Amino acid sequence: MSLFDLHGRVVVVTGALGQLGRQFCDALVAHGARVAGVDLADPSAAARIVHAKGGGAQLRAGDSDRFTYAMADVIDRSSLEAARQAVEEHFRAPIFGLVNNAALDSPPDADPRENGPFETYPIENWDKVFAVNARGPFLCSQVFGASMVKAGQGSIVNVGSIYGIVSPDQRLYQYRRDAGEAFFKPVAYSASKSALYNLTRYLAGYWGEKNVRVNIVTFAGVFNNQDKRFLDAYLPKVPLGRMANASDYNGTIVYLMSDASAYMTGSNMVIDGGFSAL
Repeated sequence: MSLFDLHGRVVVVTGALGQLGRQFCDALVAHGARVAGVDLADPSAAARIVHAKGGGAQLRAGDSDRFTYAMADVIDRSSLEAARQAVEEHFRAPIFGLVNNAALDSPPDADPRENGPFETYPIENWDKVFAVNARGPFLCSQVFGASMVKAGQGSIVNVGSIYGIVSPDQRLYQYRRDAGEAFFKPVAYSASKSALYNLTRYLAGYWGEKNVRVNIVTFAGVFNNQDKRFLDAYLPKVPLGRMANASDYNGTIVYLMSDASAYMTGSNMVIDGGFSAL
């Protein structure tokens, strides 16, 4: 079990208030890490939302030596630098790990132009999604990675997607078009997630001699009360026959932050229930 012991390691999780971000914070704290959640909500709002737990104690932003919260915008370098300083002062230790989890996608109920045909997809949406999904991990890796390089150790985990390695199957959304909507899974999310794979490989090579490891995880869809018609089309494509539970990816994050993965860098861990195997 000592291979997975994270005691003493300060880990930053971006997108900490999201469905997966909260899970990652919880799992890292439970394995001994000191976690800094980073997101856009102001601290007073975050204190009402965050529920990272460790050792049976509920941890709130700013009142624990195991969990803190830093308000920051992942596309703003000065905002991230302020967060880094706040986190290191709070824990009185350098940052060991970073989970680049913050991401932007077009929700099913977005402006119809966002989910319309490729031929008319708005360039402003392309820029907005790429800013968070590609520029964000780039800037976060620069800012928080600098602490790891200085300390001579660290681990960065980029959160990818099956839609970064395979194209969205537009047939999964046929039920929307049958209902009269011009609905297609947009291009920007897939293209931006694909960019993360070579960012990961580049940084793995660049920082290898500094003992800073950089890996990417490829996750599939998480169950969140999706429309039954979508599930009926999606689940037959998954050998395990279900979407992921929000907690299914926690072990992967803990592994990549721990000594159990000490010789692993530049790799892509695909955890998708077998979706991409077919």
